[in-house]
Amino acid sequence: MSEPLSVSAAQDAEFRASFTAQQQRDLARRLTTFLSQYSHLTDSFIIEFFTENLWQTLPSTWQAVLQDISYPQAAELLLDASHEDRRYPSVWPLSLLAFRATAHALAFPRECRPDRGGVAASVKPDEFLQNQSQSSLLGHIFRKHVKPKKQHEIRKLGMLVKQLCDQTGCRRVVDVGSGQGHLTRFLSFGLGLSVTAIEADHTLAAMASRYDGELLWALEKEKRKKNCSFQLPEAHSVPRHMAGWVNPRASWEGFIKQLKDAHHVTEVPQASSAPIKKRRSDLTQLSHPEGPSHDSNSGGEQTFFEGSCCSDMQAASEAGINPEESRLQDYPDFVLTGLHACGDLSATLLRHFVYCPQVRGITSVACCYMKITTKENPTPPGLISPPSPPTPSTELFHFEFGYPMSCWVRGLSGHQLSYKAREGACHAVEDYVRRLGEESKQLRTHCYRAILETFIRDARPDLRRAGIQTIKKAHLLPFTEYARLGLPRVGLPADLPLDQERVEAMLKQQNKVVVYFTLSLLLAPVVETLVLLDRMIYLEENGVDSQLIPLFNPNFSPRNFVLVAVKPSR
Repeated sequence: MSEPLSVSAAQDAEFRASFTAQQQRDLARRLTTFLSQYSHLTDSFIIEFFTENLWQTLPSTWQAVLQDISYPQAAELLLDASHEDRRYPSVWPLSLLAFRATAHALAFPRECRPDRGGVAASVKPDEFLQNQSQSSLLGHIFRKHVKPKKQHEIRKLGMLVKQLCDQTGCRRVVDVGSGQGHLTRFLSFGLGLSVTAIEADHTLAAMASRYDGELLWALEKEKRKKNCSFQLPEAHSVPRHMAGWVNPRASWEGFIKQLKDAHHVTEVPQASSAPIKKRRSDLTQLSHPEGPSHDSNSGGEQTFFEGSCCSDMQAASEAGINPEESRLQDYPDFVLTGLHACGDLSATLLRHFVYCPQVRGITSVACCYMKITTKENPTPPGLISPPSPPTPSTELFHFEFGYPMSCWVRGLSGHQLSYKAREGACHAVEDYVRRLGEESKQLRTHCYRAILETFIRDARPDLRRAGIQTIKKAHLLPFTEYARLGLPRVGLPADLPLDQERVEAMLKQQNKVVVYFTLSLLLAPVVETLVLLDRMIYLEENGVDSQLIPLFNPNFSPRNFVLVAVKPSR
């Protein structure tokens, strides 16, 4: 089995108590049993509240006690697990009380110990008390271009990754789905790690490289201000960015080949804010103190080669070793990380962690569960397709779905999670609790869209759940204006006749619409728990212990769980 994870108190994170293998399986069985019993809630679309008569799908005893509760009561009595002084306006049926209690009991706790206190706690972490847009715990050079939520995330996750590197003896990190490189920069320039960043969007990868250049120029200015007492980062701390799509159908060998390509050629980032001639001189010296190698085919850009690939492969060939296998074997160990890796990407990284001998540890923060592939829905909406036909370096192997990953969960009756259930698991529960408590007018948009759906179905029975996108400040508009703006977006005339008496009758049921949505949202953390527990069981089935940390403040960063695992020492 894998090594136990060591976490310092300074990390400000609480590892969830380790489950035994049997406890994990028992919890998974309880989760699937519970969720399958209430799949009519997780699978329902609130825009079909009237067309599918969703309120009548609730037990009559539930309807009687829920139809008149206020929005703050819905928050306190249903969603907010931390609320202890519950005062019921009437006697609730035991089935409803059991439903709420079971949902809270089965879901993983979402708060770190220092942040316990539920949604009543500060929306933003303490690091933003002095300045709401700048973390007091993150250096100013890492805050540029970075929103507060991301500042909070990269600091917390970066420190955890560094701790895993210290524990495994790895100095190298691979950051997959790196975006604009905010986490990458903190890991490399801030924590001194050697980082390779992979991003599918070429524009974002180029932007990350440009931001690196801006940071280097800022560091150079700091150095001059402090009369050379401030040292620039060493060459190995400069990140390596690559634009590349991590194919979920590719083998771990294909993944390593991608990384090999990234390590053999690195373009120097250039900062737009610094003079070009001066900037190139500074960066060249930083990246290669003994001078750069120039590629005559680079069109004027400086390209640096790390090591001699040709000589290594020639030596391997002379020794009777397959040169390609030699390249894979020689690749150094590293820690794998992905901050909000979308859909199947998180599952793919976990599989690479299990099978790739060079990956020593992993920190996985998932998001976009609705984009996970399943046997029932192998091509969910929003699934990212390969940008081009696979190359030999991404040789295809048999495909495995993103959920379930474990054999155990796959064998449980009722384990299936619909697209809608997984989409619901991505909602920000804490934010919705605040809206209910504040009786926000934004809550009326649920009812507006549900009413509009009835008129769309009347005109076009074949048009179901058509997307109309967001209508700006819809909650401030009368419904007639909302309909006038929304109908053309589904190909219907803006002046489609609306039965005003019918509209008014449905508007009076706005409270029921919100309460029904609240009931379905109560199950969102339970669905997320099953998805993440399935991944823990998958790792356990492959001989690796893992732990789940609610690392981020959930009031600030809703997808706040990080799955952490370390392989045994080789």
